[in-house]
This record gives sequence, C-alpha cells and structure tokens, in this order.
Amino acid sequence: MKKLTVLVTDDDQDIRDGIEIYLKNEGYHVLKAADGLEAIKLLEENEVHLIILDIMMPNMDGITATFKIRAVRNIPIIMLSAKAEQSDKIHGLSVGADDYITKPFHPLELMARVKSQLRRYVDLGEYDEPSEQVIGLELDVAAREVRVEGEPVKLTPTEYKITELLLKNAGRVFSISEIYELVWNEQAYNAENIVAVHIRKIREKIEVDPKNPRFLKVVWGLGYKIEK
Repeated sequence: MKKLTVLVTDDDQDIRDGIEIYLKNEGYHVLKAADGLEAIKLLEENEVHLIILDIMMPNMDGITATFKIRAVRNIPIIMLSAKAEQSDKIHGLSVGADDYITKPFHPLELMARVKSQLRRYVDLGEYDEPSEQVIGLELDVAAREVRVEGEPVKLTPTEYKITELLLKNAGRVFSISEIYELVWNEQAYNAENIVAVHIRKIREKIEVDPKNPRFLKVVWGLGYKIEK
C-alpha cells in the first residue's frame, strides 16, 4: 500500500511544522493547511487518510470544517483544542470528530492516537482504495476531468464540482441544499432553480438521452445521485 497521507490543519505555523516532523518520522506523507477552507480545498485535490484539525481558526473553524467534511467523507478526524471543557469535547465529537486532544499535548501521545485511528480506518476495513469509476463514467481528479466511455466531457468549473461530488459518493442522495452548500460554499437560499439548471446542463453533456438518464438520477422529494 502506498504511503498514508495526514492533513495537519492549524493556524499556528509552529504547531503545523512541529507535528509534521513527528509524522514524517513515522513515515507519513504530510499536507498542511492554515484554516478549514484551505483544508477542504486540499481534501478535494488529494487523497487523505486522516486529518488533524484545530478548532479555533480564522476563515473557517474546525467545527464547521468537520461538519462539511463529514457530509462527503468518512476519514478519521482528530481535533485539537486549547479548551479542556467537557462540553467542547462533546461538541467536537458530536459533529463527527473521531478523537479529541487538548493543547498542550505530548507529540508522542498524538502519534499514538494517529496510529490508532489509521489502524482502525485502514487495517480493519473501513478504508477502500478509491475507485471513482462508474460503468462508462470516470472521474480524473488530477486532471479535473470527467469522461464518458473514455471521452472527456467539457464541463464548467461549477458543473465539474457537482459531478465530482456525486461521483465520489456514487449511490448517495444529496439534497439540493447539500449540493449548493458544498459546491458554492455558502448557505442555501432559493437554491432549487440554480442547482436544477446545472443538473440539466450536466445531463445534456454526460447522458445519451438526458430525459432518460443512465447516470445522474433524481430521487423525487430527496435530491440527486449518480447511480453505480
């Protein structure tokens, strides 16, 4: 198996760099982000196996980032916080974090928790090597390209993001609000027409018969999905 990747997200560069040293000594590949927005962007562009995520950060805090990540990914998240109150720990775990460690912490304790979470995720079967190909429909994340029967499809950046979201989570139904908030990165308000127009355009580009779609399906009253 290839080297596992850990994403370290903290607005303190010294903390990011310090954790990176210990992770690299353990043989992990390391990505670093200064806030939740940067972390989510790196997650969209890279295969990540675990996230170390600070709670208090500018632009997007760790709680909000965890909520957004959990909408699309099941990778382990270890939260870091300067707050030791039980309520903060419960809040972090309730939105989807797998573990919680209070600053200041001993690096070896953090490494032990990283290994524990990765063992559960990778060795015990919760992680599958990614397969982003649905019969006839293929996603190339590196090239930011969608192909139908091997032929590239010209999508706008927004159309690509919607298709990428649905393809990475093939079979899962996303509501209109979820699609809007995850793709446009803002609260959904009167989003029905906006999303519907983009879905229609995507269908026209990836379906042989857009009125009888093979891939991009509507689940009435719930939302949209790409079927395997």
